[in-house]
Amino acid sequence: MSVGKICTRIVVSAAPSESVRTGAGRMAQHDVGTLVILDGPGATQAVGIVTDRDIVTRCVAGHLDPDQTPLSVVMTRPVRTVDENTSIEEAVREMARGITRRLVVTGEGNRPIGILSLDDVLDLLIGEFGPLKTLLERQGLHVPA
Repeated sequence: MSVGKICTRIVVSAAPSESVRTGAGRMAQHDVGTLVILDGPGATQAVGIVTDRDIVTRCVAGHLDPDQTPLSVVMTRPVRTVDENTSIEEAVREMARGITRRLVVTGEGNRPIGILSLDDVLDLLIGEFGPLKTLLERQGLHVPA
């Protein structure tokens, strides 16, 4: 299965020069926990990623002013990307290589089309193995938690 089939297809973007407060407001408006940072208006290449956790740990806990601090200061770069046709197994390997829980999923022309999170992969695995656990339990076998 490819990452394009399980990724979240909502991509909310911002420019690196926008303030952390503006970015956080956009995240709240769209009910997302991740911003894809694009290099300027009309840009299609991801240059970074900002999560709600980045805002907390790098801005708030770092005592930075969210009105004055640009997203470029708190974003993670380089951004890790995978093509939408990449297998889930390869995407997980990419997460491990980059020590990250999120990848930007790209489509034609490297344009961001989604976000793949570790939680997306775990949801898939739970869905795949949930019926197996139920079968084993119905057969009276102990299934470790």
